[in-house]
Amino acid sequence: MIPKIELADPAAIKAFQEQKLVDALGYVSKNSPYYKRLFEAQNISVSDIKTLEDLQKLPVTTKADLQHFNDDFLCVPQNKIIDYATTSGTLGDPVTFGMTDDDLERLAYNEAISFDCAGIKEGDVVQLMTTIDRRFMAGLAYFLGLRKMKVGVIRVGAGIPELQWDSIKKYKPTYLITVPSFLLKLIEYAEAHNIDYNNSSVKGAVCIGESLRKQDFTDNALAKKITDKWNVKLYSTYASTEMSTAFTECEHANGGHHHPELIIVETLDDHNQPVKNGEPGELTFTTLGIEAMPLVRFKTGDIVRLHHEPCACGRNTLRVGPVVGRKQQMIKYKGTTLYPPAMTDVLTGFGNIESHIIEIYTNDLGTDEIVIKLAVKQESEAFLHEIKDHFRAKLRVTPKIIFTSTTILNQLIFNPMSRKPIHFFDHRK
Repeated sequence: MIPKIELADPAAIKAFQEQKLVDALGYVSKNSPYYKRLFEAQNISVSDIKTLEDLQKLPVTTKADLQHFNDDFLCVPQNKIIDYATTSGTLGDPVTFGMTDDDLERLAYNEAISFDCAGIKEGDVVQLMTTIDRRFMAGLAYFLGLRKMKVGVIRVGAGIPELQWDSIKKYKPTYLITVPSFLLKLIEYAEAHNIDYNNSSVKGAVCIGESLRKQDFTDNALAKKITDKWNVKLYSTYASTEMSTAFTECEHANGGHHHPELIIVETLDDHNQPVKNGEPGELTFTTLGIEAMPLVRFKTGDIVRLHHEPCACGRNTLRVGPVVGRKQQMIKYKGTTLYPPAMTDVLTGFGNIESHIIEIYTNDLGTDEIVIKLAVKQESEAFLHEIKDHFRAKLRVTPKIIFTSTTILNQLIFNPMSRKPIHFFDHRK
C-alpha cells in the first residue's frame, strides 16, 4: 500500500510537491483571512512562488500567530466544520483546529499509510491505548485510519493495566498504540499477576509521545528497557495536531517517513534560513490538501535532523530523525546546551528510578539552573553519586538532584488538565 509518489525518484517527488505547493498557496491567498492580510501587507504575489526554494520568499508562521489570530486561519464557513480539535497546549495556550469532512478523510488516509508503514495490515486487530475524547486529534485519527484499513480496533483508552490485559487476553490484538513508557507498566502488572506477556498475541506497538531512538537510530534507554523484557517490535512516530500528518518508522527503524502528498518540510536555523543537510534545525512545514486550516511555513518548535538517503523499504522520501529537543526548552547550563530528552534518557537507564521531573529556574546570576526531582525504590548516597557520575559521562554536567516521593511527583506529572504526563517544568523568568 505504499503510495506511488513515495517510490518515485527525488526529482519526481520535488516536481510533484511544487505543483501541490502552487495549489496550496492559491487556496490560502483566496480563502484564509490571515494569509490574505499577510501577503497583502508584505506585497507578496503567490504566483511568484513556484519551487520549494521559493518558499524562502514567504514569512514563517509561529505558534504565537496561531494563538493570537486563531479564527483568522479558518478558510471555510463554520457550518462546514465536522470536528473540533485542540492542541495539547504544552508550550502555551491551546489552539483550536476545525476539520471538514474532506480533512477527516485526509487524516484517515495519513494514518492508513502510516500504520501500513509500521506493518499493520487488513486482518490485524489493534488495541487503541490513547484517549479519543477531550478534543484530542490523534485518538480520532488512529481510529479513522484503522477503520479505513479494515483493521479491527479495541478502544480501551489510556491507563488501567488490568483492563488492558483483560482486553489483550479476550480480543487478541496484534498491535498496540500507546505511549511507550506505559508498556513498562504493562510488563510490571503482567509479572505481578503471572501473565506470560511474551506468549501474548501482541507482536508490535506503535509508540507516540516519547522518543524510542537516539540520533543514530539505535534504541534509547526506554526502548531497551521494554524490549529487553518483552519481545515486541516498537515503531516510533512523530506528528502534531497542526500538521495533521504523521512521520512513522518502517521496519528498518531509521526515521519517520515523509508523505510528500500531504506536507512540505524544511529545517530552519534561528534566522529562518535552511540548515545544511544533516544538521539539526527547527522543523517547519507547509500542509497540502487541508481545507479548513491550512498552514504555510509553520515553525513547530521541534529541533530535528532530516535524512535523505534511500531506505531499504523502497521509499525514496526523506525521513525525520528523533526530536533533539524543543527550541523553547533549550537550556544553557555551565557552558553546555541541553534539551530535556537527553536528561530523560540518562534517567531512564536506572531501574531504581520510579519517576522524575525536571525543573528549570533562573538563578541569581541570571543563568539557567536545573533541579531534577526523583522518586526511587531505594535512596542512598551511593546511588546519588552513581547518577551524578552518569550525567557527567553522558552530558558533561551534573544538575542538582533531590529525592522525593512518587505521591508528590504524580500530583505534578498527572495534571488533570493535561492530556499528557508532564515531566518538564520551566520556571525561568
